[in-house]
Amino acid sequence: MLTKPVNVLFTRPLDAILAQKASLRKVLVDTAKFIETKTTNDQVIIESVRATSDKAATVIFTSTNAVEAVVSFIAIKPNWDIYCIGGATKDAVIEVFGEAAIKSLAKSAANLAEKIITAGNVEKVVFFCGDQRLTTLPETLIANGIEVEELVVYNTELTPQVVEKNYHGIAFFSPSAVHSFFSENTVATSVILFAIGKTTAATIASYCSNKIVTCEWPGSEQMLDTVIHYFEKN
Repeated sequence: MLTKPVNVLFTRPLDAILAQKASLRKVLVDTAKFIETKTTNDQVIIESVRATSDKAATVIFTSTNAVEAVVSFIAIKPNWDIYCIGGATKDAVIEVFGEAAIKSLAKSAANLAEKIITAGNVEKVVFFCGDQRLTTLPETLIANGIEVEELVVYNTELTPQVVEKNYHGIAFFSPSAVHSFFSENTVATSVILFAIGKTTAATIASYCSNKIVTCEWPGSEQMLDTVIHYFEKN
């Protein structure tokens, strides 16, 4: 248990229950949004999603934003085999499509690609993604002979803001949030920076030389556990 409180900034909203959990461990969390996501209004994309929902398909989700966007377009529960990353994305998939629809989970897009390849029976996938998606997953699948149809169902906009408060730690959940934050801010070398995944960690490292702690599994709760564990041990 910490002997004195530490202040941490999460660069996306945090559920009130999780914030309370943190405060009981003397980790005081503020939140600020550095990106906004908007569901696409491209009718070609929307009709493609609907057409996919009318047939059996193997699909990929790597974000809750993609799940929410797709759900807003379709009227039926489709017959899909779903590959997705864990954490909040998995929870969103289960809530909408049911746990039985999930064929495999992974902690990152790169690991998910490997699981799809290893399955050995996937010839084509539909990847529901955002406009800032990383290329690792589709490129890996294509290189292994799997056809990838990418449907960009949401767009990401940077919403930078100046942070005036001093924090012991800052938690980042995407490379886009990192770019947005550092477009308006610098950090003292003593600030511990937390990252979801290696790509976000590498993006942080391109801006500063601070200590970076990487949370391997996606999701706010997993990140919070990583933050609490770090400060309690250090």
